[in-house]
Amino acid sequence: MEQILEQMPVVLHALNVGFIQTLKLFFITLIGAFPLGLIIAFGSMSHFRPLSYLTRIIVWIIRGTPLMIQLLIVYYFPGLVLKNNIWGSGEFGRFFAASIAFIFNYACYFSEIYRGGIQSVPAGQEEAGLVLGMTKRQIFFKVTLLQMIKRIIPPMSNEIITLVKDTSLARIIALQEIIWAGQAFLKGSQGISGAIWPLFFTGIYYLIFSGILTILLGRLEQKLDYFK
Repeated sequence: MEQILEQMPVVLHALNVGFIQTLKLFFITLIGAFPLGLIIAFGSMSHFRPLSYLTRIIVWIIRGTPLMIQLLIVYYFPGLVLKNNIWGSGEFGRFFAASIAFIFNYACYFSEIYRGGIQSVPAGQEEAGLVLGMTKRQIFFKVTLLQMIKRIIPPMSNEIITLVKDTSLARIIALQEIIWAGQAFLKGSQGISGAIWPLFFTGIYYLIFSGILTILLGRLEQKLDYFK
């Protein structure tokens, strides 16, 4: 116990640095995936058949393959196959590649949630809006979008909580997020080796962050109850 107390400041500092990297990846993924997912949803619902089929095939591939494989392909394919390492070297390059992979992966999942939310709004409401002289753009933003948001909050909440845990997969390309930081003390880091307890502490970080998100998303869902 005394040894653990001595190691605690070093371990907590490393975990905090790793967790900041985890938070950055989490928020950048959401910022990119929310709008891209809506664009992909429009593509899959397009009346232009080639675009609709192409979009759905891409979504099927992304949803049907592990995110870990997508990370490896995104990061290593340009350098090993195309002989052009577009990501650059170092931590920034790995973070950039991980961000692209995460954004595209989650955008495809979000697109299906968006599509389900949009299609769940009765078509009669669009027809009523057209009768009242509203444009399709006005109908979408003032009628469909607001109701869609209410419907998609529960499934979106699940995906967002899943994203918190999925950020740990970025260590497959040596991105130094919180799991990487905790595992480093097991292998040997900063004079500490063979210590497994830092990995248990990483779980506490995830639990606290997931708990905060669960509360915030729950309150958001309650505020949208007026659509019931």
